[in-house]
Amino acid sequence: MGVKRNTILGVLTIAAFVGCGLMANAQEADSAIDFDKFLEISAEVQPYREARLVPLKEFNAMKLDPDTIILDSRSADAFAMGHIDGAINVNFSDFTTDKLEKIIPSKDTRILIYCNNNFEDNIAPVMLKSMPLALNVPTFINLYGYGYTNVYELKGMHSIQDPAINWVSDWDLGIEQ
Repeated sequence: MGVKRNTILGVLTIAAFVGCGLMANAQEADSAIDFDKFLEISAEVQPYREARLVPLKEFNAMKLDPDTIILDSRSADAFAMGHIDGAINVNFSDFTTDKLEKIIPSKDTRILIYCNNNFEDNIAPVMLKSMPLALNVPTFINLYGYGYTNVYELKGMHSIQDPAINWVSDWDLGIEQ
């Protein structure tokens, strides 16, 4: 009797786990989240991104093209405290199809990106992030995933004091927050 009872309990336990797994899959299928597709896009982006890391001199030459956008996806507060001159700000958490279409004229537009981890100063507004979580990575992946494939990323670490960076703040420009 004990063996039969344990077998029945074992079958019921397995059924419960399978049922929970099916419910979890059903819940994810009912949400607007596709982690597997994110991983697929990330894997596709990796070699593409590596070929589009550009040194500061090339970054600065590219930004002179009037059809090029410098996109800063840090918070509005960090952007106001300082950014590369000419950059526009769209907070990463605000990325949507509509928002990106409003600021980027075409999917072919050249987009230059940078983040805190491009700066060695480690002071506000460019406090270093955990290397694997640097904002450039999800920004690049998301832009690519939204169909913007002409993206380039600033390579290396620089000082915001370096005149070649051309760092400005809204307060330097007389813009009140």
